[in-house]
Amino acid sequence: MTSTQASPAPVKADAAGDAFSHKLAAVADTVERFLVERLGPKVGPGEIARPERLMEAMRHAVLGGGKRLRPFLAVETARMLGGPEAGALAAGAAIELVHCYSLVHDDMPAMDNDDMRRGKPTVHKAYDEATAILVGDALQTLAFEIAADPQWQTDAEVRAAVVLGLARSSGLGGMVGGQLLDLAAEGRFGAVSLDVEDTLRMQAMKTGAILAFSVEAGAIVGRATPDERAALLRYGLALGQAFQIADDILDREASPEAMGKATGKDKDAGKATLVDRLGLEGARAECDRLVGVCEEAVSRWSERAETLRQAARFTVARKT
Repeated sequence: MTSTQASPAPVKADAAGDAFSHKLAAVADTVERFLVERLGPKVGPGEIARPERLMEAMRHAVLGGGKRLRPFLAVETARMLGGPEAGALAAGAAIELVHCYSLVHDDMPAMDNDDMRRGKPTVHKAYDEATAILVGDALQTLAFEIAADPQWQTDAEVRAAVVLGLARSSGLGGMVGGQLLDLAAEGRFGAVSLDVEDTLRMQAMKTGAILAFSVEAGAIVGRATPDERAALLRYGLALGQAFQIADDILDREASPEAMGKATGKDKDAGKATLVDRLGLEGARAECDRLVGVCEEAVSRWSERAETLRQAARFTVARKT
C-alpha cells in the first residue's frame, strides 16, 4: 500500500480526536465558570459569612485544573437524551465538587500523603491540614446544596433522584467505602491479600461509582426510561473500571511532570491494582475489552452516542 493510500485513516482519527478534545474543553470551560460563581465571596441564601481563608483554599482545590470528565459525562448523556443542559451542568458540577473534596482528603498525610496535585501544591501543603479537612467538608456540603437547589433541578422527582444517587455513589457503599478498602489493601489494618475480584470490587467503589453516577445523573436529568438507564449504567460501570485501570497504568509509566503529581507511589505503597494482577499487557487488553462493553451499551443510540463512545476511547488512551 502506498503512503498516499494509507494517509486518510490517521487524518480521520486525528480529526475525530480533535473534535472530542474541543467538546471536552468546551464543557470544562462552562463548568469552570459555574464553579467560579459558586466559589465567590458573595454570601449565599442561608449563609452568615464566607471565611476568606476557607474560600481561598476551596478555590485552590477546585479551580484551574482537571479535565472535568465527570461533569462532561453528565452533560453529554443528558444532551444525547434531549435533557436540559442547565440541570445536567449543575448535577455534573456537584459531582465534580465531591470528586475534588475526595482528592483533598486523599492527599493528606493520613491517607496517600501527596505533595502535588494537578501541578500545584496539595491543599494541606499550600495551607495546613486543618484547613484541608474543612475544605473537603465544605466542598462536599456545597455539592449537595447545588444538587438539591430547585433553581437547577425544577422537578422535585429529578432533584431527589440526583441527590440520592450522589449520596449512594460517594458514601459508605461507594467512594468512601472504596477508600477504606484501598487503605486496607496496603496492610494498614493487618495483612490482607486481594485477588482480582476483590481488586475489582474495591476499584468499582473507590473510582467507578462516582464515574458511573456521572452518566446516570445525565440519564436522570434527561428522563431516560428504566431500560435506557440500565444500559447507561452498564456503560458507566465499564467506563469507571477502564478509567481506574488506565490510571494504574499511568502511575507506572507516566512522568510526574505529565501527571502533575507523584507517580509510582501505588506500587511502593503496595496498593492493589489490576496491573499487578494481570500485568501491563493484560491490563491494556482489559481496557480494550471494557471499551467494547461501553460501545455495545450505547449502541441503541447510534450516532447520537458517538461522543460517549469517544469518551470511552479517551479514557483508556489519555496520557494524564
